[in-house]
Amino acid sequence: MNTLETTVRYVFLGAAACFVIGLHLMNSPRTARRGNTISAAAMGAAITATVVLLADDGVITTTGWLVLIAGGVLGSALGLYAARTVQMTAMPQLVSLFNAVGGGAAVLIAVDDLLQTGDPSGLAARVTVPGALDIVIGAVTFSGSLIAAGKLQGVVPSRPLVFRGARPLTAVLALVFAAGTVWLVLDPGSTAPVLVLLVAALAFGCTMVLPIGGADMPVVISLLNAFTGTAVAMAGFVLDEPALIVAGALVGASGGILTKLMADAMNRSIANIVVGGFGTGDSAPAVGDTGGAQVRSLSADDVAIQLAYAGKVVIVPGYGLAAAQAQHELGDLADLLEEHGVDVSYAIHPVAGRMPGHMNVLLAEANVPYPQLKEMDEVNPQFPQADVALVVGANDVVNPAARRPGNAVSGMPILDVDRAKSVVVIKRSMGHGYAGIDNELFTDPRTGMFFADAKKGLAELKAAVRTFVG
Repeated sequence: MNTLETTVRYVFLGAAACFVIGLHLMNSPRTARRGNTISAAAMGAAITATVVLLADDGVITTTGWLVLIAGGVLGSALGLYAARTVQMTAMPQLVSLFNAVGGGAAVLIAVDDLLQTGDPSGLAARVTVPGALDIVIGAVTFSGSLIAAGKLQGVVPSRPLVFRGARPLTAVLALVFAAGTVWLVLDPGSTAPVLVLLVAALAFGCTMVLPIGGADMPVVISLLNAFTGTAVAMAGFVLDEPALIVAGALVGASGGILTKLMADAMNRSIANIVVGGFGTGDSAPAVGDTGGAQVRSLSADDVAIQLAYAGKVVIVPGYGLAAAQAQHELGDLADLLEEHGVDVSYAIHPVAGRMPGHMNVLLAEANVPYPQLKEMDEVNPQFPQADVALVVGANDVVNPAARRPGNAVSGMPILDVDRAKSVVVIKRSMGHGYAGIDNELFTDPRTGMFFADAKKGLAELKAAVRTFVG
C-alpha cells in the first residue's frame, strides 16, 4: 500500500468518524444544521479521495471524467434547486424521491460489479450474497419510494390499494428473493438471476406500499430510508469500500430505530403497518356534521379574548398548518402574545405531519425558538396548567378516543389537549383525520371550533388580539 492509498484510508476513517458525530448532532434541532454540514463535508471528502485514488490508478478514462463531472454538476444543481424551491408541505415527497435515488444508485453499483467482473466464476459468496441483498433491498426501496411519493403528492390515491391475490403475490416474491440469491451464489456473474432479483424486488416494492394507507406514510418513509441505508451498506461490501459500509449502516440503523419509535408512538407494530390497510385519507364532511353531538363555534374575537388574557398558551401544530403554509402567521401570533406576557410553548407529537420532524422543521422555518418546542412526554403534564390549548390543523394526535379500546386509534399516545382549561381548534371543517373516525375533542364542552383556513384564521386572530392588547 503506497502513501496515497494510506492517506485515502485515513480520509475514509475520518469521514466515518464525522458521520457518527454528524448523526449525534442531528439528535437536537439546535445542532441539526451543524451535524448535517459535517456529514455532507465528510461525504464530499470521501468522494474526492476516491476519485483521486482512481485517477492515480489510471482507471478513469476521458469519457469517465466527463461522466463524473456532468453527474456532479447535474446532481448538485438539482439538489440546490430542490432545496430552494420545494415547499415545506412537499418535503415528504422529496424525501421519498431521495430514498428512491439512493436505493436505485445502490442497485446499479451491485449490478455493474456483478456483471462486469473479469472472472465472474471467481466471485465469492462474500460478494454475491451482499450483491443480491443490495439488489433486493435497493430495488424495493426504489419502487416503494416512488409509490410513497405518488401517494403523498396525490398522483396515486392515498387510500390503501389492495387487489385480489396481492398478499399471495407478495409471499411468492419473497420466495423468489431467496431462490434468486441461491441461484446467483451458485452461478456468479450470470445475468439471469440478477434480472430475476431485480424484477421481483421492483414488483415487491409496489405490492408492499400500495396497500398502506396515508396515515402510515410517515412511518413508511422512515422505513424506506432505513432500507436505503442498508442497500448502501451492502454496496459497500460489494465494492469493499469502508466509507460506504459505515455511512449505510448508520443510516440503516438510525432509520430503523426511528421507524420503531414512530410505530410505538402510533401504538402499532411495524409488521402491522407493512401489512397495510389502515387509513383512508382525510375526509371532509360539511361543517357541523358531528353525528348529533353539539359543537361550539367561535369567532375570531372570541378566540382573541381568550388568548389575550391567558397566562399560559400551548400551541399544537398539525398537518393543516403545513398545508396552509401558515407557520409564519402562527409565529407572529405567538410573538405578539409573548410581548404581552403570555407564556407560549408548542406541543410536538412524534407523528404529527407527514414525516419525522415535520413540525420541528416547519416551525424552525418561522424562526420559532427551539426551547419552545416541547416533545409529548414533556408537554403533557403542562396541559392542566394551560389556560388555552390552541390546536392548528391537528386531528388524530389529539383525539381522546385513543384512551378507549375498540377504535382505530385505541392505545395511541396522544397529546392531552382536552385537559387544558380551554381548547380552541382551528380547522376548515369537521373532517376526519387519516384514522377515519370522529374526533371526540371537537365535541368536548371545553372546546371551541374556529372554522377557517389556518393561514387566514391566524391572520384574523393576530389582528383581533392586537385590538385587545393595544
